[in-house]
Amino acid sequence: MKLNVKQRTEVLAVLLAMVVPAVAIHEKNAGPKDVEIRFKLPVPKPLSPEEALKAFRVEAGYRVELVAAEPLVEAPVAMSWDERGRLYVVEMRGYMQDVTGAKDLEPKGRIRLLEDTDGDGRMDKATVFLDGLVLPRAVMAVNGGVLVGEPPQLWFCKDENGDGKSDRKEAVADDFGSRTGQPEHMANTPVWAMDNAVWVAGWGTRLKLRGGVWSKDSGLGRGQYGLCQDDAGRLFFNYNSDLLRCDLLPAEAFVKNPMLRSTTGVNYRVIADQSVWPGHPTPGVNRGYEPKTLREDGSLTSATAACGALIYRGDALPDFRGNAFIPEPSGNLVKRAVLREKDGVVSGESAERGREFLVSTDERFRPVQAVDGPDGALYIADLYRGVLQHSGFLTHYLVANIEARQLLAPLDGGRIWRVVREGAERRKPVTVPVGARERAALLGHANGWVRDTAQRLLVETGGEEVVAAVKAVVEDKGQPALARLHGLWVLDGLGSVTPEMLVAAMRDGEARIRAAAVRMAGREMAAELAAMTDPDRLVQAHLALKLSAMSLPETDAALARLLVSGCAEVALVREAAMTGLRGREVELAKLLVGQAGGDVAAAAMGEMLAGAVGAAGKAGPFAAMLELAASRPAGDAVQVALLKGLGSAGNGKVAKMVWVGEEPGVLVKMRGALTGGAGKALAVVEGRVGWPGKPGVAAPPVVKPLTAEETALAEKGRVIYGTLCGACHQPHGYGLDGLAPPLVDSEWVLGKPEVAARIVLHGLAGPVKVGPKTWNLAMPPLPQLTDEDIAGVLTYLRREWEHGASPVGVAEVAAVRAANRERVLPWTAEELSGKGKAKGKGK
Repeated sequence: MKLNVKQRTEVLAVLLAMVVPAVAIHEKNAGPKDVEIRFKLPVPKPLSPEEALKAFRVEAGYRVELVAAEPLVEAPVAMSWDERGRLYVVEMRGYMQDVTGAKDLEPKGRIRLLEDTDGDGRMDKATVFLDGLVLPRAVMAVNGGVLVGEPPQLWFCKDENGDGKSDRKEAVADDFGSRTGQPEHMANTPVWAMDNAVWVAGWGTRLKLRGGVWSKDSGLGRGQYGLCQDDAGRLFFNYNSDLLRCDLLPAEAFVKNPMLRSTTGVNYRVIADQSVWPGHPTPGVNRGYEPKTLREDGSLTSATAACGALIYRGDALPDFRGNAFIPEPSGNLVKRAVLREKDGVVSGESAERGREFLVSTDERFRPVQAVDGPDGALYIADLYRGVLQHSGFLTHYLVANIEARQLLAPLDGGRIWRVVREGAERRKPVTVPVGARERAALLGHANGWVRDTAQRLLVETGGEEVVAAVKAVVEDKGQPALARLHGLWVLDGLGSVTPEMLVAAMRDGEARIRAAAVRMAGREMAAELAAMTDPDRLVQAHLALKLSAMSLPETDAALARLLVSGCAEVALVREAAMTGLRGREVELAKLLVGQAGGDVAAAAMGEMLAGAVGAAGKAGPFAAMLELAASRPAGDAVQVALLKGLGSAGNGKVAKMVWVGEEPGVLVKMRGALTGGAGKALAVVEGRVGWPGKPGVAAPPVVKPLTAEETALAEKGRVIYGTLCGACHQPHGYGLDGLAPPLVDSEWVLGKPEVAARIVLHGLAGPVKVGPKTWNLAMPPLPQLTDEDIAGVLTYLRREWEHGASPVGVAEVAAVRAANRERVLPWTAEELSGKGKAKGKGK
């Protein structure tokens, strides 16, 4: 039967008011099957760019302008300006062509190069710089070309004949995420940061470009989608349900001490309140059926798709300098948050509760990235489409909304918007000149994009002329502090900063410059660092971080003095001190209690120092810290702190047994002397210490050594883990809050080998309980790995970090692969634990 328009409309109205059966693609994550569309809204029509402008509501005193729209640009997900004021845009055109996502791997993606040739503020020329890409999601202008992320490849591409098209395409990395899996969990958003390293969201690798050659090393991964920096060079990022986080201190330092977890210094939650306030009902969100997801008016209550955040550093919106702009595409909005700093810690809150900076009543407005522009304005990439959620997470409820409200089409939309002050004259974009002096002069420009670009170009170019020009800026106290800060980092990037420059910088009146100088100082400056004192908490944290890393008698003594001076009570300084202390915790504790007034610092630091020893579970350091605790007056604050630390395992995990040769005499001594809180803390410590013949404690299991073949297999697995898994689960295996659960002591790693093999082959969709914590995340499948690869990774995981589980053979993995060859869905924890029925044609 063929229906006319009126009849179709009537049928649609009925559908909106009834329970709508819909089919989600992945049952394990799909929610209830029989869903009711809770808010009866009309089918939203796609809006033209001109109509979309009228649908915006922006904060008073500002206006939104169109920069580019389809067909000039389609499905933009990331963008980057080059020094000529041209805009490179990632077009993820193959993404979610239907609710199955079956066409995701078609090579439809491309990089567009947009230009405004007549200077009217609107892009009028579009060139396909690079095409034939599969779900590209990253671009960054660099070295006369661009980095392009097309997982698992990170390419460097360059136009060498001036036609705006890539003629050169070279691989920089081949572990930039994976070809399959969830796009939102793949590496993205490379940023040339102030430290002259290229950092990336969702990737644990740090890149550097020196003399036209790329190098890389591993570090801590961060964030989900989007990355930016502030004027101090701190990295900011977010997770889909977490509006803004920050690395307050250099994350690479924290790699050195995996026992230091749940810190303030890295992955710090800047905004506690995740509330958002859309400008209209937003029923088409993935968990809209849950009571707390939507308000009574149908609007989204809290962030569920936060991404592409920006710390605004431009000069066209001076009242907003240093504010965070955070796109939330599910709510069709961009949040503005005001950030404040105290003692080196950044916190933020919505600029206006109950109202967002920019909202739209157009359900297809999907802001996914905010960036500064060469003209100092705020630019926003708008994916412009109805379907935002990837098929791997689509619920029955959201599929019902998509189908009933006809949100799938169009697929070829896309806009770039600019936010400016109302009534302000059009600003001319800054193009960065070629000369060294001219570029050095821009290091103090009011627009952060200009400063960053000038710094990058100076480091890329190098040479004596550049060094001389930048040195003149650094040594000129009449220059703005930001100019001297960027200049110092240019010289560091070129290997041209001298101890004399750093000594002068360590005495600068600007705390950010002093902190940078401490960060750059090498071991040859140990004496100067040991003698340094500073009233600023951020500088103190950097000083503690550097002193602990040097591991010299004079720097250890200086670190103890710093902590005794009152810094031990500051979380950021305590953590910084811990970064370089792995294996030396007892020595520092002894240094602290050996100084006049050191007991206060020892009490403040004691639980953290002993906690690291307790988490490591090594008999020698554990016994030494226990001896130190026993040497203290019964029940004093230092003793209690040390005992509490030894009794913990860190990160909320169950403490492992520590085995010693015989019952420690200090336990017997303290057992009879301690009562109250100290006695309780001692009882916990005693409960995790084992020795031969201890009543009620079984002997430790005997770990069978690996054969030569198994050792080689584990070594292969170690390499694969470092390149493919470490970005999320981290090199130390303890994972990262908001990104990935820990693998150390995980029952999913150390249990049945076939369970771990299933997870690697087909992925795992949350919720999943690891230790005492439940994680609601998704691990992408890795079917591209061979049976030998998987056996190697699993064997490595089951023997690394003091694990003693059995190795995994290649034949075991092959059998799991064969038994599940028809499986297409990720596993759930219930299926793997045998509590739920397998739904994906696998065993």
